[in-house]
Amino acid sequence: MQGADLKKILVADDEKNILRIIQFNLTKAGYNVITAEDGGEAFEKIVKEKPDLVILDIMMPKLNGFEVCSKVKKELKMKVKIILLSAKGQKNDIERGNESGADKYLVKPFSPKILLETIEEMLGSGRA
Repeated sequence: MQGADLKKILVADDEKNILRIIQFNLTKAGYNVITAEDGGEAFEKIVKEKPDLVILDIMMPKLNGFEVCSKVKKELKMKVKIILLSAKGQKNDIERGNESGADKYLVKPFSPKILLETIEEMLGSGRA
């Protein structure tokens, strides 16, 4: 598969180990992966790179995942698919994720298999 044919996924997490694990698994699965280590960097890269899907940790410096999601979906009105990741699985956290415009909300810890299945489901149904 050519580089231009690969689906582009941006992964943002301030925990470098989690970022590397997700990047490794998605690259191995055949995706073009871009990373960011804080919400500000994630927002800039989303605007510049226009990924097919974004995976955002909620607790990040500069902008949190809710703020990045809301700016992308509500202010810029981008149609990109967004998955929020969080150790917070309370009902109000999930509702806040939905209100910010997230397409999915996954609670940490999650298995790489579940993340991959979620991505494939979202990108498979998100094709034009």
